[in-house]
Amino acid sequence: MRFYTLHSRVVVALVVMSLTAMVDGQDQDQTEGAKPQEDSAFKQLELLTQAMEIVRQNYVDPGKVTYEQLVEGALEGMLSKLDPHCQYMGRSLFEDMQREQRDTSEGVGITIALRDRSLTVVTVQEDGPAAKAGVMPNDEIIRIGDVLVESMSTMEAVQHLKGKSGEAVRLTVRRPGTKQFLDFNLVRVAMQHSTVQDAMLLHERMAGTWKIGYARITEFTQNTAIDLSKALDELEKQGMQAFVLDLRNNPGGLIDSAVAVCGEFLPDNTVVVTTEGRVASQNPPPYRTPSREGKKARQYPVSVLINHGSASGSELVAGALQDLKRAIIVGTTSFGKGSVQTVLPMPNGAAMRVTTAKYYTPSHRTIHENGVVPNIVCSLTHDEEVKVMRWRTDSSEGEARALDLAKLGDQQLERAADVLKGLMIYDQFKNPPKEEVKAPVEESKKQP
Repeated sequence: MRFYTLHSRVVVALVVMSLTAMVDGQDQDQTEGAKPQEDSAFKQLELLTQAMEIVRQNYVDPGKVTYEQLVEGALEGMLSKLDPHCQYMGRSLFEDMQREQRDTSEGVGITIALRDRSLTVVTVQEDGPAAKAGVMPNDEIIRIGDVLVESMSTMEAVQHLKGKSGEAVRLTVRRPGTKQFLDFNLVRVAMQHSTVQDAMLLHERMAGTWKIGYARITEFTQNTAIDLSKALDELEKQGMQAFVLDLRNNPGGLIDSAVAVCGEFLPDNTVVVTTEGRVASQNPPPYRTPSREGKKARQYPVSVLINHGSASGSELVAGALQDLKRAIIVGTTSFGKGSVQTVLPMPNGAAMRVTTAKYYTPSHRTIHENGVVPNIVCSLTHDEEVKVMRWRTDSSEGEARALDLAKLGDQQLERAADVLKGLMIYDQFKNPPKEEVKAPVEESKKQP
C-alpha cells in the first residue's frame, strides 16, 4: 500500500505542476469569464492515481490495466459525465473522423444521438436504405452487426454504421411506440440529394380557397438556402399567399446555411443567432442574415413545423423566426441540441470533443437541453408518424402527391394550414377590400 501511495504522489506532483503552468497561461482569459469553483486539484488527482494503482495491483487481467488503458478510460468517463456531446476520441477514431467527418447521410441514411442514455435514431433519410427497410425516428439502437451499443459512444456507433457502398450491416432496434425489437438488414449506399423536398401548393382539400405553399428541408447543407429560394420564387409565381416550412426530423447541419434560410423571411442584417462561451472575448460576432441583393421581401404568413427529431440548425431557424414574430411554430418540442463542440487535439494523437459554447436565439433563449416549444402544440401518434414516413418515401409526383398529402391525416400540417388560413382571414377583416364606386351617369347620356 505504501508503495503505490508514494508513487501516486510523485505522479500527482508532476501533473499539478503541468496544470499550474497551463492555468497561469490562461489567467487573463479566465478573469473575463466565469471562474470555476475553488477546488483542490492535488487532492483529487491523488485520489485518481491511487485508484489507478489499486486497480493495477488487484484487477484479475493484467493485460487490461496498462497506464495508457486506464488513463484513456478515465478520460472517456470524465468527458461523458459532462454532457452527451462531449467525448474522448482515441487515435484511430480521431483519424476516422478527420477523414470522413461526422455525416451519417452516407451509409444507411440515419442520424443518431444519445437520448436518455440510449443511442436513438433522430432522423431517417427518406430515400435511404434505413427508410426503405422500415427504420423509424425514435427507434433505440440495441445492436450494430454483432456489437451491442450499450457502452458505445455516438461517434463509435457512427463509425460502425459507415462502410463501403454495397456492404451490408445488420441493425437491431427497440421501437418505444410498440415495445418491439426489430432486426433490419441494410446495404450501405452513397447518397446525394437536394435537401429541399416536396415544394408544392397544398391541395384545396387542405388549403381551401387559399394558395398555401409547402416545402421540407431535410438538413442544412451548402446549397439549401439557394434551393429554398428557387422553390419559393416558383411558388410565388403560382400565386402563393402563405407558406409552411417543414423542419420535422431535420438534424441540423451547417449553421451558415440555417442563418441564410432565416434570411429568406427576414430583413437583411438581422441578428438571428449568437454564440456565447465562458470567455467573452472569444465569442464570435452574432450571426446575421445575408443580403438579399435587392430581391423583394417575402412578407406572407409563415408557419414552421418541428418535432422531437428537429435538432441544432432546425431549432435555430424555428427559434429565431418565433422570437422575431415572423412565423408561428406548430408541432412538438424540439430535440434540444444548441451547443457548440470544439475538437481539441492531444499530444498522443487522440482528441477531445468538448462543449465550449451555447447558441442563443434573438431573445437570448438557449435551446440546449430545452428545445423550442411550439406556439401550437400538436403531436402525432405512432401510426400517424408511420404514414408520414411512407408518404415521404413514396414516388408519386405532381397533383397526385399533393392529393395524397391532403388525405394523409397529418394533423400537424393540417393545424399549420389552419393557422395560416386564420391569419389571412383576420387580415381581410382588418383590411377589407374597398368597394368599387361607379361614377354617376349623366342624364343626357341615359338611354330613353
